[in-house]
This record gives sequence, structure tokens and C-alpha cells, in this order.
Amino acid sequence: MTTLIVQLPPRDPAVPAQEWRLPALPFVLLDKRGRTMRSGTASVALLPKASMVVALLAARDSLLLRAKLPPVKGLKLRQILPNVIEDQIIQDPQTCHIAVDPDPAVNDVKMLAVIDRGWFRFLTEAFAQAGHRSVRMVPLTAGLPVADDAALSGIPSVDVVVPGDGEDHAAVEAPFAASNRSPKAAARAERAGAEQLAASAALESTVPVVALLLGTVVSTDPVLAAEATFTPSLVQAPRIELAIARGRLGEGMAVPANALDATLEAVAAGAPLTVYRLTAVPGGEPDFDPGGFMQGSGVAPAGAGGMPSPAQRALPLPFETLARTALTSRFDLCQFEFSSQGWRLGRRAWREWRLPVLLLAATAVVTMIGMNIQWLMLAHERDVIVSQQTETLLTAFPRTTVVLDPPSQMTRQLDQLRLAAGELSPGDFESLAAGLSRSLGTIPSNAIASLGYRERVLTLAFKPGARVDKEFVNRLNANGLDATASDGKWTIKSAVARGNR
Repeated sequence: MTTLIVQLPPRDPAVPAQEWRLPALPFVLLDKRGRTMRSGTASVALLPKASMVVALLAARDSLLLRAKLPPVKGLKLRQILPNVIEDQIIQDPQTCHIAVDPDPAVNDVKMLAVIDRGWFRFLTEAFAQAGHRSVRMVPLTAGLPVADDAALSGIPSVDVVVPGDGEDHAAVEAPFAASNRSPKAAARAERAGAEQLAASAALESTVPVVALLLGTVVSTDPVLAAEATFTPSLVQAPRIELAIARGRLGEGMAVPANALDATLEAVAAGAPLTVYRLTAVPGGEPDFDPGGFMQGSGVAPAGAGGMPSPAQRALPLPFETLARTALTSRFDLCQFEFSSQGWRLGRRAWREWRLPVLLLAATAVVTMIGMNIQWLMLAHERDVIVSQQTETLLTAFPRTTVVLDPPSQMTRQLDQLRLAAGELSPGDFESLAAGLSRSLGTIPSNAIASLGYRERVLTLAFKPGARVDKEFVNRLNANGLDATASDGKWTIKSAVARGNR
């Protein structure tokens, strides 16, 4: 199974939705063993096809945060999500797409991703129209390296089970559960909830990891998108895109180059800060020099005390490393109405299958028309034959008043004429017995044990031990008789009489 990993550009808030365009996107194509098959930049329509597409959503377009959720799923969960995050975002939550982390909740706290619904729909439809059926959207911050564990050693741990005085240990209840506890139990649960919130705050205050995505700030304006590419050109990228990760939480922003150091210091807030710069972007220019970039941007090349600035201390982060790390993330933002459904045919798939489907439909229509025409022809032929039989019957026997089955009625009339003329009918006992006697051949007549006649059918049984040769049936057929054997008994009929019927 091949995997295509694509980095998406950030949305330009100044461009209206009807003018959104996607520039050439950097990608890396991996085979089923994880080996790099191809890398480069291409528009969405020209991206190589793969079994799975993993799109890295820009950090500025996705906000990762934690929130407490009630134990509900499906439609109810989707309905309450806007109410859960409305106090944590400025944008109207009803215009946002909210995805839920698949990892199990800890104390009813789960991680959420908030994205503008219109922009997210535009991205998913762009891939669907390009023929990509299985698409995963992953936050770009999921591809950033995790901070050093030594930096996390100072985070305090808080127990989620609080013992009471003289009482059994009890787990802390979710804030959405109905509560009818005593004041003492309620106070204990309140203290436990406060400690849990403190633990969550401590976890969220992990060492920040910042990636300088220099050269990836590409406008989605239709005029600029035709010329913009993922290159570190300062003319095309006057701002610096930042992807900030605090543990699993993440966010992004675009800052002017001359405010980069101040922004990084504000993000660090006095704590250790790990800074990376994105390098080896497929189809991009050679890696930039942080010192030269900062000097060209009007920023002092060194920080206070002559120490290098955080941007100058940035570690290289190859694009392929970012892509492979994000590939391990289980957080797929395509949820609810945006979930991937591979069985749906997009416009491109319909264009490819349109001719075969039309040919199949035309074949079915022609087949049905041909079958109906053939049936009409056979029905007309049947009516002609029945008319001829009726005419022959009425011509031979004009006194016939009711015609129901012309062949049977003709046979009965002919039998009556033979009887009136003193002739035997082929189905009479004498005719059948005479044909049987001529057909015995080498079989002696005393080998017959019983002989019966009923409704123009002769039944015959031979004695035990009588030898009936294989030519007996052929001799019966030669004398105008049909014979069948079952359980040692023979049934003999007139072949002529049966044909007339």
C-alpha cells in the first residue's frame, strides 16, 4: 500500500472563500515498506496516486486544545462540541469543524482539534475532485519531535483517586454526571477536580517545541498562488510561519521576521525552548542560513549578552522526517461529515467510468428490446399455428362447436372414425398387444408374469429370472411403441397416439 504525504499551505484570512486556490504542494511518496519512491512539488490535480493520502494541515489553521467531554458518542457528541469550546475560541464555534482525538480520555479530558469548516471542506473537496478516495488530515504539529524527557521531569504528578477519612477510596466522578452526594463527599470531589485541573495545566505546560517553517508562507490569493511556491524567497515570504507544540497540544502563527525573537521569548516564557527549522523541502531552494536571514530581516544576529538568538540555534528538521513522524499520528481530522468514504464516486471517477457505464446501460436496453421483439414474433407464430390447427379441425369436422385444444380434439375424432369403420386405434389393447408380441424376439412368451391395460397404457411384468435383452426397447420402438422400465415393471404406450396428443 503506497502512502502520499502532502503539506498544505495556511489559509489567508484576507482572501474570500470563492477565490481560494491551492499552490503547488510539497509531497513525498512512500511504498508499502516505507521507502521513499518519489518527492517533489505538484498541484493537487497532478499529485501521484496512492492508496492513502496523509495531508499535513497547517498549524495556523488548526487549534489543538483539551476539554472535558461527557460520555456520549455520534450525533450527540457532535451537537455538544460547539458548546464545549465556545469559551476557548474567538470564532463562532458553529462555523468550525471540531475533531476528537481517538485516544482514550483521561478523567473525561480529551484533545480536540478546531478548524474553520469552510476551509476544511475546501481542502477535502479538492482532494476528492483530484481522485484521491482515502484521505487523512493530520495536524502539522503532530510531526514535530517530542521535547526531551529530561525537560519534563519537573512536572508534578497528581493522583486521580482521593481517599476519604475513614472511608473507602473512590474514583473522581465526571463533572457531567448527576450528583446527589453528601456535602463532605461533594467537597472531596471538588478538591480532587481542582487537583486534576492542576495536573492538566502542568501537562500542558510542557517544554514547547517550535518549528520555523521558513518559506512555507504561501498566500492562497488567486493572483499570488500562480507564482507562489514552497521556497524560502524573502520576497514571497515576508513572514515566518511558526508551528508550536506543547506536548500533544499545538497551534500556529505567522509573525514578521523582525519580531521573531520577541515571539519566541514570549512562547518560551522563561522555560527551555526547542526550535527547529524546516529543511530539505521537496522542490524548494537550498537551505537558508539563519544568521544571514536574520540580518537581512533587520534583526540583531545575537541575543542579549552576545548569545545566539533562538532562531540561530534552530536545529534542522528535514521535511521527510516531519512527514514520517506525522504518519504515525492516529488523530485523523476527517470526522463526522468529512469522514472518508471510498465507495463514493467523485467527479473524476465518474468521468473515467462514464463510457463503460453508458455502454453497459445501452447493452441492457438493447437486450431487453430484442427479447421483447423475439417474444412478440414467437407469440405471433404460435397464434398462426393455432389458427391453422383450428381451421383444419373445423374443415375436417364441421360439426365441432367448441374448439379448446385442436390437436386433442382431432385425435379423438379420428379414433371415433376408426372405431366406426371397424379399425383398431393405436392405443387399443389389441394394437398394443400385437406390437408387444412382434417385439418379444428371443424372449419366450411364458416369461411374462402379468399383463395389464388401463387408459391406453399396457403394463408388463416379467417373471423373476427372465432375461430381457437390450434390443427389446429398440424392437418396441420399431413397432411404434414407447416403453419405460421402473422397478421391474414395463409401461408400454403407442408412439403414434402420443404424438397425436
